[in-house]
Amino acid sequence: TQNPAAMAGDRRLLLRLGYLGSFFVIMLYFYGWDKLQHSKSGKVKYLKNLLVDDTHGIIYCYIPKVACSNWKKVMFVLKQSEPYRDPMSKYPMFLCHKPQLPLFLKKLVPFQIDSLKHYTKFLFVRDPFVRIISAYRDKLQRPNKLFLENFALDIIRRYGNQSDPPRSVDEAFASGLSPSFHNFIQYLVDPKTENSGPFEPHWRQMHRLCHPCHIQYDFIGHQETLQEDAEQLMKLLMLKGYIKFPPSYVNMTSSNSVLDWFRTVPVEDRRKLYKLYESDFRLFGYRKPDELLDGFEVMATSQQ
Repeated sequence: TQNPAAMAGDRRLLLRLGYLGSFFVIMLYFYGWDKLQHSKSGKVKYLKNLLVDDTHGIIYCYIPKVACSNWKKVMFVLKQSEPYRDPMSKYPMFLCHKPQLPLFLKKLVPFQIDSLKHYTKFLFVRDPFVRIISAYRDKLQRPNKLFLENFALDIIRRYGNQSDPPRSVDEAFASGLSPSFHNFIQYLVDPKTENSGPFEPHWRQMHRLCHPCHIQYDFIGHQETLQEDAEQLMKLLMLKGYIKFPPSYVNMTSSNSVLDWFRTVPVEDRRKLYKLYESDFRLFGYRKPDELLDGFEVMATSQQ
């Protein structure tokens, strides 16, 4: 995974590109925004992950498994009156997911969206493979009846190689059964999965959630330098001193654990997975994980 110093350099380059884009780039951006916001039926399309704060002129594109709950809390607090409460206050999380608070861009009609082009737009990204691991741990490895019913049970039946797979969701839930990490990767790289519809947002490609080739973001932060980037963003939004981003907890899905998670995944499947998420690696400045894709850690282990 890329070291923080190198990522900080990439981030500064992204910011300069955002601030110093040529007239040609700006014109392309407006064209892309207009193209994105209308489907054939004239309704807003592809913008459902964008949250709007009119008071402060902010648009945030949230990506599941990239500190989005804390950023939603910040956006929720900003919709309240001053002085702002601490985002770590005991707000029920469901309030931050309500479509009115904060305002989801998809709820606006096209002429309202046109007026938002000059708002400050930001998103936060994460190492794509680390995000996949985090999504697996949170939604498939731990007991989660909703994801068991919609995804895990099907993954177990298709890739689990079990002679007697569970016959119902209740049976699987009661037994605590979950697909292995390798089963999950098999599900992702199986062409039938993506052919049947878009990935679930927790493991959908980040560029397909926030469309950076169509929307000119003013700030792109990284999970790996979350606190530093959050502080820099607060300065950009002129909110430093008024509101503080919640401190991040010790993340159990660390970059250092990626090799351990992928030991059970054949190199061929790793390469297929990289192809699926290659645009995320390239667009957001993440290093290609050659040690995983070339199987170096497998050779090292066999030589010990």
